[in-house]
Amino acid sequence: MMKKYLGAAIGNCVHVGGIVNFFRLAENEGHKTYFMGAAVGIDRLIEKIPEINPDVVAIGYRLTPKNVVPLLDRLELLINEKGLRNIKWIFGGTKPVADKAKNYSFFSTIFDGTEDIDDVIDFLRGKHLKEVETSYSSNIIGRIKSKYPYPVLRHIFGLPSLEDTIEGVKTIAESRVLDVISIGPDQNTQQFFFNREKMNHELDGAGGVPLRKKDDFRELFNASRRGNYPLLRCYSGTSETFKFAEMLKNTINNAWCAVPLCWYNVLDGRGTRPVHESIAEGQKLMKLHAKWDIPIEVNEAHHWSLRDAHDTIGVVMAFLAAYNAKAMGVKEYIAQYMFNVPPALHHKMDLAKMLAKVELIESLEDDDFKAYRQVRTGLASLSADLDVAKGQLASSTYMMMALKPHIVHVVGFSEADHAATAEEVIESTKIVRGVIRSTLDGMPDMCKDGEVRERKNELLSEAKYLLDTIKELYQDSKNPWSDPKVLEDIIKRGIIDAPHLVNNPSAKGTLETRIIDGKCLAYSKVTNKVITEKERIREILDAEKKTFAVSSL
Repeated sequence: MMKKYLGAAIGNCVHVGGIVNFFRLAENEGHKTYFMGAAVGIDRLIEKIPEINPDVVAIGYRLTPKNVVPLLDRLELLINEKGLRNIKWIFGGTKPVADKAKNYSFFSTIFDGTEDIDDVIDFLRGKHLKEVETSYSSNIIGRIKSKYPYPVLRHIFGLPSLEDTIEGVKTIAESRVLDVISIGPDQNTQQFFFNREKMNHELDGAGGVPLRKKDDFRELFNASRRGNYPLLRCYSGTSETFKFAEMLKNTINNAWCAVPLCWYNVLDGRGTRPVHESIAEGQKLMKLHAKWDIPIEVNEAHHWSLRDAHDTIGVVMAFLAAYNAKAMGVKEYIAQYMFNVPPALHHKMDLAKMLAKVELIESLEDDDFKAYRQVRTGLASLSADLDVAKGQLASSTYMMMALKPHIVHVVGFSEADHAATAEEVIESTKIVRGVIRSTLDGMPDMCKDGEVRERKNELLSEAKYLLDTIKELYQDSKNPWSDPKVLEDIIKRGIIDAPHLVNNPSAKGTLETRIIDGKCLAYSKVTNKVITEKERIREILDAEKKTFAVSSL
């Protein structure tokens, strides 16, 4: 319901930025605002009320705390004399000044500068600050819709000790800075949760929190039931995947399922399944979550880019991940866009790569399929110097906001040195919040940059060529883009490949790439130059013909 807001900076205070920004948000929510300006006397403010007849009066003061007291004493006197307590009075100022304002009962809400934009938006939508559990959606789509254009914030958290992780979840929830805590389990959990006799206990806590029974997950969920009641989610298991998924649903109300397409198997050593078998299992897992109405994220494209595959393969695999999810009946898809991989990419070229992914993925949208944008800083891009890493995190976040994301996956600034503590999760998230606050209005549209658009279109053309080639090479398949055998075969043949897969028996591992002008490009050792997808595919097919000819002799 539309409300009328009257606002002023009172007394001799000329700091109006807070009220101006507050009123801008109010107008975005459909409310009407009247701003009286700076250094407005209390009597003049009261005289304006009959003319405007506001529902809410917002006053600000950011000077010496003791000087606000006589102003608020006078305001309280006039409110009582003129019967104005039916109006909602709100106050904004620095924390020391806000502490003085808390002594006056006529204020219904006091902002002390520690709130973030999403808190203010919630207030404008009728929720009280620091409200109880009922004000927070228990599913990710609900949280996105309640906050957008302010993105939902997510961070991974998992310490080598279960007890420390439980206490850390409590601390993070009480800080109210994070919407989603992604539990990072150790490798033993992912691979052997239902076969604990196979665990190598020397590796307990390696890479995350050791979770050994269902009640461990329930304890983590219970620890999160405070503060802003953050959602929990956890990576899929790499064996007994269906039992693991059901356990996550029943213990932590898994916010969404992150499932690989081509990974978590013999290709990366995280499991023992053959590639085609793990792809088929991943597809079944997508179907199962679609049946449960749980959104899906497919961990795919960045795995290739982290292994130095050229940009075209990153774009193609982002599309194929979404395509497979849709083919399995997924209705709500969380598309992850990992920036800064490889780290040497120039920002313009990185943004162009992501925009190409967005265009291909969102071309799949219809009444039964919706994609949500989740952005994150690249895993390998942060410095081990933590002060430098904080700057890199902020820089990456600013660029990522050009995508107008629904979710920002915050990567802890400590990532290159150690797993983030609860305090570091909070600090990293606050850094990201500070950047986001500065981008929601008036941010330059980097997507319109000429070089960005040119590179995006180039990548779209190259990606479409590669996708068409896959269809052409596997015409016997009913749907080669989602056929596990085809997907396995294009990796074996090097049609989809990465330099880091060299000597991997499940892949070709012969792809060469180079960073040139901030782009990651395919490179030919035959011609000693950068090559297009058409040239790269021709080299692969020509080499296959020669091999076949020799083997036939």
